[in-house]
Amino acid sequence: MSVINQTTTGNYGIASLYCGDLEPEITEANLYDKFSQAGPVASIRVCRDVVTKRSLGYAYINFQHAADAERALDTMNYELIKGRPMRLMWSQRDPSLRKSGVGNVFIKNLDKSIDNKSLYDTFSVFGNILSCKVATDERNISKGYGFVHFETQEAADQAIEKVNGMLLNDKKVFVGRFMTRKERMETLGHPATRFTNIYVKNFAEAQFTEEEFQGLFDPFGKIVSCVIMKDDSGKSKGFGFVSFEAHESAKQAVDRLNGEEVKGCKLYVARAQKKNERQAELREKYEKLKMERLNRYQQGVNLYVKNLDDVIDDKRLNEEFSVYGNITSAKIMVDDKGNTKGFGFVCFSSPDEATKAVTEMNGRIIVSKPLFVALAQRKEERKQHLAAQHAVRTQGMPRNFMGALHTSVIPTNYLMPVAQPRPFLPPNQVPRPR
Repeated sequence: MSVINQTTTGNYGIASLYCGDLEPEITEANLYDKFSQAGPVASIRVCRDVVTKRSLGYAYINFQHAADAERALDTMNYELIKGRPMRLMWSQRDPSLRKSGVGNVFIKNLDKSIDNKSLYDTFSVFGNILSCKVATDERNISKGYGFVHFETQEAADQAIEKVNGMLLNDKKVFVGRFMTRKERMETLGHPATRFTNIYVKNFAEAQFTEEEFQGLFDPFGKIVSCVIMKDDSGKSKGFGFVSFEAHESAKQAVDRLNGEEVKGCKLYVARAQKKNERQAELREKYEKLKMERLNRYQQGVNLYVKNLDDVIDDKRLNEEFSVYGNITSAKIMVDDKGNTKGFGFVCFSSPDEATKAVTEMNGRIIVSKPLFVALAQRKEERKQHLAAQHAVRTQGMPRNFMGALHTSVIPTNYLMPVAQPRPFLPPNQVPRPR
């Protein structure tokens, strides 16, 4: 037994396969049944989310012998498992090989019908492939681009030279060296600095014709295409797109026409963005604002004030607290009808001012009610604080302590008092309240 363990352990580095593109319900047992056909399997691990324990869609298969791992890679790559082709490659524990970019090729303008296996078959003639993948969306439909990672840079260079510009399924593909986002930014510049397509909106009331719309942009340079988006009835949706031949023309159009009033409509003109780019930009902006708010609250400058009288509004709240320092915001929370909820927030410019306000204002009666003033907490922090308080109160109590409390404090020989019957009084003798 010890000999087998030593052999297995020694071969993990050269007998381990990465198995990707798995369905979420695939288990270690499913994979064992599949790969044990190639040879003795030492261990299998499906990688899962730490919290939900849900499969992340990939696994590692460790064979006892490298020859069996190689046989599985050669004969089982892209085979179906539960109706979906799995993607096999040698397990690369060292991330430096993946991140170096050596031998990595980027392909775009792929036909939707080209999958991982088709891409692999096309490029495998140029050399040994470590990894091959077509990018897909959440519905497993091709996004039209993919990546091939060769074992050597020579094989990658040969693939670029031979396949770039070729027709694959009647579509001319681009094949080039893979570049990281940072490299693309340095070489090509940010998309915002080299755009030619612009987005125009807010002209629904202007009722532009196609000729009038294009006439607005003709003075800035040669236009490749110009379109007003319309609904099924042919009515303008109030936005459209203009594509210029040169970036300078597009930039000039944005600078000159954005905010310009035409036919009573104030135009919005900007660089056209793809949906995912726009969503990423909005998400980044939201996260930045969120972090700014969190940092401000964590500095101890935001106060929570409750038990406020109904007559107190934002202005009165500001006046009551302004004597303790510079207030950046003071807000009473209201319902959808505009009625006060009885609490609000006051934000100071420094922690010292906020601390002073808590000390002086907590318990002070404003109008007719004593205020409760404390440092504001995020919902998560408040939950943790309450949980900690509860743990402290219950710490050291034996199990079923509260249930046994009432019976244990009463002596066994103690008799519970019995209620005595009350004397009956006729109606004319019942005492009446004054």
